[in-house]
Amino acid sequence: MSEHLTPVIVGSQRTAFARAFGAYAGAGNLALLTHVLNALVDRYALSPNSVDLVVAGAVSSHARDWNLAREATVRSKLGREVSAITSTIACGTSLSNALIIADKIRSGEIDVGIAAGADTISDSPIAVSPKLNQRLIKLSRAKTPLDKLKVASKGFSLAELAPNPMTPGEPMTGLSMGEHAQLMANEWSISRGAQDAWAMGSHQKASAAFADGFHDDLIAPFNHLHRDDNLREQLSADDMARLKPVFDRKKGTLTAANSTPLTDGAGAVLIASEAWAKAQGLPVLAYLRSGQVASMDYVSGEGLLIAPTLAIAKQLRRANYSLADFDLFEIHEAFAAQVLCTLRALANTDYCTEKLGHEAALGEIPHDKINPTGSSLAYGHPFAATGARLLGSAAKQLSMGRAKRALLSVCTAAGQGVVAVLEAPN
Repeated sequence: MSEHLTPVIVGSQRTAFARAFGAYAGAGNLALLTHVLNALVDRYALSPNSVDLVVAGAVSSHARDWNLAREATVRSKLGREVSAITSTIACGTSLSNALIIADKIRSGEIDVGIAAGADTISDSPIAVSPKLNQRLIKLSRAKTPLDKLKVASKGFSLAELAPNPMTPGEPMTGLSMGEHAQLMANEWSISRGAQDAWAMGSHQKASAAFADGFHDDLIAPFNHLHRDDNLREQLSADDMARLKPVFDRKKGTLTAANSTPLTDGAGAVLIASEAWAKAQGLPVLAYLRSGQVASMDYVSGEGLLIAPTLAIAKQLRRANYSLADFDLFEIHEAFAAQVLCTLRALANTDYCTEKLGHEAALGEIPHDKINPTGSSLAYGHPFAATGARLLGSAAKQLSMGRAKRALLSVCTAAGQGVVAVLEAPN
């Protein structure tokens, strides 16, 4: 493919991720997203209006954020002539947005774009009740003071004032993501010990990455936070063993330590054609070769967070890869159980033949190739920003010669999975 149509990762910037209701409690999605866009401009000395397109989104989003990507772009240093699209797919938002940018580069529509996402649970939308919502709409349409008084008072009850906060439950099942993950752990016989060990490993690898300076050029401090504040360097097995189950208090295995916390943060990735990057004198960290989105029927009982297995299978089939062709795997850790279920499913012959349509199991993935710098259990998980973190981490590792080809995977709410393939530069 021509260098003019070959999408590459130039670089990324993210905030440090903060536990909800902490360091970023006063910041909204707009402020966080604008910050990481500005960070890319500063780091790569981008000229005003030189970027063609921003595709960004937020999962926990206010009505006022209905045009979030464009509003952040206009407020940023990018320039007011840069187009922007607001796009979300739950936790896969910024990874999916990167695939959108890459496809537009391959088609020749654009030369350079930014994929991004921001989320702040600390500023979650809280809606009014349906009755109060209708009353307020009618009130806005009433013409005279007397009409307004009638609308405001007729049939009113204090119960209407009860707020409707954002709920963690899946609308189609009523179960939270954690409850679904617990069901998956039960189905695939994932022990508490295995989950705790995986979570501890994530913290240890992330701590080592910070100690090595891996994140020094990836994080743009916001509100004076330079380091992800969920990270625990001194976490011990005894500490984890003392925690009680969260989603099934009698027999459950998922705890606060082997599940990701609610988190605030933002991330953005600069993606360009290889020709554009070279012309600007900018680095080519990795090639963004391909990607895939897939969905499972979680409503009928399939695992809510196991959809990446289907996305991986489709991606491998279409690109003529096998798991053995990859030497780096960046897998989002919504829960330790979810990662372990995914790995077990990929190595299970019955599952791969019956559900994924393969002739045999896709295979086992060596654990030393998975998340070598840690992942979401350590860093935290601002829903729309995690994909950008994965892209930035994988691209940097590829550029450093640590691997040749990477497979990125994110599970999402509503039973979807997003994957992408990156390759090291020539």
